[in-house]
Amino acid sequence: MTDTKVGEQVTDFTIAATGDKTISLADLKGKNVIIYFYPKDSTPGCTTEGQNFRDTFEQFTKLNTLIFGVSRDSIKSHENFKKKQEFPFDLLSDADEALCNLFDVIKLKKLYGREYMGIERSTFLLDTEGKLINEWRKIKLKGHVDEVLKTVKLLK
Repeated sequence: MTDTKVGEQVTDFTIAATGDKTISLADLKGKNVIIYFYPKDSTPGCTTEGQNFRDTFEQFTKLNTLIFGVSRDSIKSHENFKKKQEFPFDLLSDADEALCNLFDVIKLKKLYGREYMGIERSTFLLDTEGKLINEWRKIKLKGHVDEVLKTVKLLK
């Protein structure tokens, strides 16, 4: 898989999700889709980001928009994270990094002087036909979800 650019149709994918589901992009036609990538379940920044999407979930739903969080964590880890934080949306497990590679979010990161390959916090907005219409990379959490919501409102 190659990474997708804004304005392009996203390659169909099928991936394991919480709630014992399998999500396919083809099955989501007719809805706008937000896919947000985060590094790790239950870490402070990732928890805050998920809570921000949770707290605006109803507004997105009224705008015909689905939300999915993605990390490389297992479904079991996702189920615990989702339950603890009361996320009303599904989390997708991308252990093989197929979806991460499709959206080109695996980047060289540094933590305490150590370099490693990890998920760069990123959000992608797909329209009702599965075309990538906006992306946010190297996200700063403050105001991010509000910015995504504002962009979705402009789709009407």
